[in-house]
Amino acid sequence: MAPTQRIGEKNGSKRHLLVDGRGVPLSLVVTGANRHDVSQLEKVLDAIMIKRATPPQRRSKHLCADAGYTGSPALEVIEKHGYIPHVKGRGKEADELKRDPKKKARRWIVEVAHSWFNRFRKLLVRYEKLDRSFLALNYLAASIMAFRKIKLDVNIIYG
Repeated sequence: MAPTQRIGEKNGSKRHLLVDGRGVPLSLVVTGANRHDVSQLEKVLDAIMIKRATPPQRRSKHLCADAGYTGSPALEVIEKHGYIPHVKGRGKEADELKRDPKKKARRWIVEVAHSWFNRFRKLLVRYEKLDRSFLALNYLAASIMAFRKIKLDVNIIYG
């Protein structure tokens, strides 16, 4: 499934995310809220923890993003990293879904991931004074979210 990127912000900081089709975080960058989304695109794509093998030609890598990433500089960065860009606004995506109901909306996946991050109360309201502590808590939340997506034969109680 196609990777998705979307930006969320809380209390003076922004969380820039790249997630896969299931909502598992692949890349996470935390910046100040005064940073524009497009300016952090290269950092997010460079910060991917697990490099994906180059897929066969018929299964290329796709990146779905919102209208904030339109423009030639953002599209060049996306293509430079080997992705096929799918940059659409909410209205355009809704129109396409009306025309072809079999299509899946893809951008909502990252919105769900931001919601999962906000369920960690220490991240919703930023109590941390140091940026490195806040970043470490975001990484910990991302690893817990990824762990929860793994199918296991054993029952594990989440605390």
